[in-house]
Order: sequence, then C-alpha cells, then structure tokens
Amino acid sequence: MTITSQHNQRLKEIRKLRQRRRERERSARFVAEGEDLLAAADAAGWPALERFCAAGSGLGGVEIEPSALASISGLASGTRALAVYQERWAPVPLGPLCVYLHGVSDPGNVGAVLRSAQAFGASCVVLGPGSADPYSPKAVRASMGAIFAMPLVRAGAWKSAEATSIAGLAHAKPAGAGSAGADLSALPGSKIALVAGSGVPLADVCDVDHRIGSQRHTPPGVTLLIGAERDGLPDAVVAQADVVAHIQIATNSLNAAMAATVALYELTRMPRA
Repeated sequence: MTITSQHNQRLKEIRKLRQRRRERERSARFVAEGEDLLAAADAAGWPALERFCAAGSGLGGVEIEPSALASISGLASGTRALAVYQERWAPVPLGPLCVYLHGVSDPGNVGAVLRSAQAFGASCVVLGPGSADPYSPKAVRASMGAIFAMPLVRAGAWKSAEATSIAGLAHAKPAGAGSAGADLSALPGSKIALVAGSGVPLADVCDVDHRIGSQRHTPPGVTLLIGAERDGLPDAVVAQADVVAHIQIATNSLNAAMAATVALYELTRMPRA
C-alpha cells in the first residue's frame, strides 16, 4: 500500500531518527537516503530494517507519494529512496591502523574522516568525547557509504566489552561531551597525536619507524589521534601519546577531515627510494 500522508506514523518515526540524536541512540537505528548510499549498504551486506521509495520509481521498498517522501528527506534535491538501518558498534578498537577522534563535533567532518579512513585501509574509527554522531544524516551522507564499511567504536566501550554483548553496546551511552580525560590505553599500537605546530613533522615520524603501509612494519600498528580544528586535542590526551607530530603547512591549521586525510596518506604511503 502506498503511503500518501505526511502524517503517517512510520514517516513520523523517520523524522525523529533524522532530527534527534537521542532517538537514534535510544533505538540504535539510523536513516540513510539516496540510491548510492543504499547501494553501498547492500554491497556491505548491511540489511535494511525498512526500505522506502518514491511511488512509481520502480525501486524496491514501500512506496511513498513524492510529496510525502520529500517531507522526510534531508536532501535539497529530494530523494527517491531511503532506508532505516540498525547501528553497529565494534566492542574494541582494531589494528593495525586506528583513527581516534576527540571533540570533532561537526558531523560533516566525522563523515569525511570515515570516507578517508576507508580509502586508506584503516581498521576502525574510535569516537571520543565530544565527537559528533557518525550515524547522523549529515555524517552518513558525508561518509559516501563508508559508514557501512568502517568499524566504529565508542571510546571507553571496551571497558565493559567482556561483560556486555555487542548488541548491548549498540545501546550504550556515548562518552560525555565535556570529558577531556579519555583512557586511550586500549587503542592499538603507537599513538601519534596531531598537534598543530608542535612535535616533529609527521612525514619524518613515518619515515623513521612508524610506517605501517609496508612489509617492513606490521604489528603493533598505529593509532592516529585527531582533535577539532579550533580546540585541538586536550593536554590529557596528548600526554598519552607516544609521539606528538604536526603536518607541515603554510597556514595555521586544517580541519579534522583534511588533517586525517593527509595523515593517513603519510602513514600508508609506499617507502621512498
């Protein structure tokens, strides 16, 4: 049966998931829209809980009249397809290449980091205190499908991993936004903190002994620590790093997604002659 009303109960629930982080966390569900993202989910073997499409589009799912579908779409151009999915959280950080985000509150940045992490073969992305919800509509869209391929971990979730099932972790509360003293002891390998203008050039660190993209260096791997562009990493996080490094640029800073992309390239590039 085709949904025709904007006030349909199922559409109301989708609006809540799109607009409210608390609702996503409560239900452990999120929304992806657009044929490209739904195709990425299918390719990753991530089944939809519910799937909807524009009436007459010929796509799979429950048909919705275009005007009603537009009322729940976050895309300026509208959409022909969207779906609801179950969130997935890994219980512990994975190596050999992990990205840790602390205080990265812009969902577009978080999504773009996921995209770069997938592109450079990272093992997981850890969401630390103050970081945006990776399952928010903006982050999901910015990930360009990487949300369905990149394992995600909530910082601190590993403390209770032995006593809590993965399904239970999907409902766990995220770390508090104001917490600066996250325990990074479970992050894999050497921890490299990116701090603008501090430490040694990242390229030099990679050349010496932290490259993971070659056969010369495999375990224990590397965790890249990245903070927000304005505030950077808290001192308590930097203090837990094995190496403090910076990206050599002509200006003062890069946003988190750009910094992560450059750093991941450095960490995975082939050895120089």
